Amino acid sequence: MKMELIRQLCNAHGISGYESDVTKIMEKELKKTCVKVETDNLGNLIATKGKGKKKIMIAAHMDEIGLMIKHIDDQGFLSFIKIGGIDNRALMNQRVHIKTKKTTITGIIGSKPPHLQKSKEKDKVIEHDEMFIDIGAKNKKEAEKRVEIGDPVIFEPNYGQLSKETYYGKAIDNRLGCYIMLKVMENLSDKINLTVYAVGTTQEEVGLKGARVCAFRLNPEYAFAVDTTIAGDTPQIKKTESSLEIGKGPAITITEASGRGVVTHPRIRELLTKTAKENKIPYQMDVIEGGMTDGAIIYLTREGIPTGVLSVPCRYIHGATGVFDIRDVNDTIKLLTKSIEKISESI
Repeated sequence: MKMELIRQLCNAHGISGYESDVTKIMEKELKKTCVKVETDNLGNLIATKGKGKKKIMIAAHMDEIGLMIKHIDDQGFLSFIKIGGIDNRALMNQRVHIKTKKTTITGIIGSKPPHLQKSKEKDKVIEHDEMFIDIGAKNKKEAEKRVEIGDPVIFEPNYGQLSKETYYGKAIDNRLGCYIMLKVMENLSDKINLTVYAVGTTQEEVGLKGARVCAFRLNPEYAFAVDTTIAGDTPQIKKTESSLEIGKGPAITITEASGRGVVTHPRIRELLTKTAKENKIPYQMDVIEGGMTDGAIIYLTREGIPTGVLSVPCRYIHGATGVFDIRDVNDTIKLLTKSIEKISESI
């Protein structure tokens, strides 16, 4: 069931602002373990457990990168914009799923073939606005019967196993974080001396928007963002760029985006590292030059919220398929569960 739930989460359709399919899966699971589950005005899913006066917020964003239909030309080909950070090189010839009001349609991202490109064209990366989606329509009229301007688009769902511990899947950023949060809430006792809020946040990939409004509403004493981060254990990545490896444990963030993102509170950093050592949980330290998580906006809310970030090192995030080690997922669950229990015991 464990791997089946991750598969369901990864394959769900949910670009920023269109997370409802992911919400349904998570809501079903959270209702099994939490006393209250609700959604707010921005679509954030909020589940509550425990009865203590002090509040802890766990945030895992539900949205994924993707595309949106912008224009339909006379031949029935679809132009699109990017939703979230996507390298144009990751788009070429990919199969995509377009979610319409009635159904889901498969398309292929195309562009001018290399055989017809001039030498100058071959030397440059094709921009996304020079690509199009082919749904097999004969003309604009036929295409308009099937899709509309504004329909959301994801990479074709995929999920599977590469080796004993290594798996791949679409949208592992951040459906792995969503899964981890679900399991942590399952592990925590109903009698924990804290009020723990599990928040599936929306629109993280386009500005950390869901976390902003939810953190303001809940105003917790502590917060943890659960996400993915870049593993550096592939060719052409220098250790000075990323020394993280899959299978070596969750990454505890010290600083994001060269300090523009979250700067982890020393108390939270010590809590996570001490808990990991006490429970013999492998971990890695992460100093990130680029990229932010929900933690970047949560810790600046109101008077400031001490916030930590735990991430699963992954390969090829923000692409059509990412790769992760299930041991890192399990160790992140254990570390976050034990850390929250440790806070509860200290009150």
